[in-house]
Amino acid sequence: MTERLPESSVNGMNEYRKLLLANKAWAQEKLDLRPDYFIRMKDVQSPAYLWIGCSDSRVPAEDITGTEPGELFVHRNVANLVIHTDINLMSVVEYAIDVLGVRHVIICGHYNCGGVKAAMSRKSFGLINKWLRHIKDVYRNYARELESFTDPEARFRRLVELNTIEQVRNLAETSIVQKSWLKHGRPWLHGWVYDIRTGLLQELTLIRPGDLPDDIYRYEFPPESL
Repeated sequence: MTERLPESSVNGMNEYRKLLLANKAWAQEKLDLRPDYFIRMKDVQSPAYLWIGCSDSRVPAEDITGTEPGELFVHRNVANLVIHTDINLMSVVEYAIDVLGVRHVIICGHYNCGGVKAAMSRKSFGLINKWLRHIKDVYRNYARELESFTDPEARFRRLVELNTIEQVRNLAETSIVQKSWLKHGRPWLHGWVYDIRTGLLQELTLIRPGDLPDDIYRYEFPPESL
């Protein structure tokens, strides 16, 4: 006798299969526009941009920037953090800058970010507390400004912005970026914020090659390494 699957399991199978069907339709649409659409990308990628964004499913990097496959090299994590001890992120940054030669790195936060909101609370969330601690540090550094807001929503939005700005600074402080500045005069570092309610991006900060915010973080490299 064959056992019947629970209804939830059947619905689950149908749910994921729609993604496969959508993929077929998308691939065919691209081929209809250009028959060599996929062939021309199969051996090499040369994106101009590295995108470091939040893992939030409402912030799809390619969609909100109108870019095609091959134009963005993407890394995403909770609350778009740049942490120097995060080997995953640092590997992505090094590969994007040194191998792919990206000319711009965009760190994009977004309003109504769950990670930022959680960091503003005193609730314990388990393992992710260690990750959110970095956002709490941003809050502490800007506490006077943030606590001047009487409206909690305005304070929340401002912390999203400040967190993004601080992550751009964190990236500028890495030897990977500074070495590329000296050797190649790139990349430019951008801090943007995305508004889920409007679908619009806004520029918050820009660091040009060599324009390190705090000199104490500047590295000196031996000439033979450049």
